[in-house]
Amino acid sequence: MIKLAPLLLAVGYAVALYLFSAWRTKRVLDQQSTPLRDPELERLTGQMAQALDLPQVPVSIFEIEPINGLAAPDGRIFLTRGFYQKYRRGEVTAEELASVIAHELGHVALGHTRRRMIDFSGQNAVFVSLVALFLRAIPVVGPLLAVWLANFITSILAARLSRRDEYEADAWASALLMKAGIGTAPQKSLFRKLDALTGSRLAGAPAWLLSHPKTAERIAAIEANEARWTSAGTE
Repeated sequence: MIKLAPLLLAVGYAVALYLFSAWRTKRVLDQQSTPLRDPELERLTGQMAQALDLPQVPVSIFEIEPINGLAAPDGRIFLTRGFYQKYRRGEVTAEELASVIAHELGHVALGHTRRRMIDFSGQNAVFVSLVALFLRAIPVVGPLLAVWLANFITSILAARLSRRDEYEADAWASALLMKAGIGTAPQKSLFRKLDALTGSRLAGAPAWLLSHPKTAERIAAIEANEARWTSAGTE
């Protein structure tokens, strides 16, 4: 039991840190968001709500400039003001923005928020274990290098788990968009725009370091799902 104490402390610390982060995020969102009021977007979210057999899909605007959509730990869906402004300026279509909402709904429906807490706790335990392993197994490794190596490995693990969640949310969103009569074309066209819209400089980075799949891989996965579902529907 004594040997497990560091791991249990690491998991407990990670859970406490995650819960504090979720509380702080909710507080910020409550203070800096307003309900989305846009007739065209509300029409599209209405189609998605009907497809989901829900009365509505409420969306709020988070008053920050970075371009993003997010699913809060409590299940609420947000678009940032910066993203909404891209739509108002005609750089993004209403259907493309609706695909973002569908993607964030996928994160909620698939329980990714709860999964992130479990993943984060596990990653913290792995980090502690790796530090101890490096210090014992490789005598020449000092504490700073051991921490760096452990952090590097757990970062790769975290990126892989994040990419898994993104693929799952993409697939869920594709299914919803097809059922709602919007289709996957806006989802794919938005991905082609995102690097330019966000000013991302990670296009050339190795895939295994990224928290999101690369654009070409996401589009290929969407098209593969669409082809499979369409084929299954005609059999």
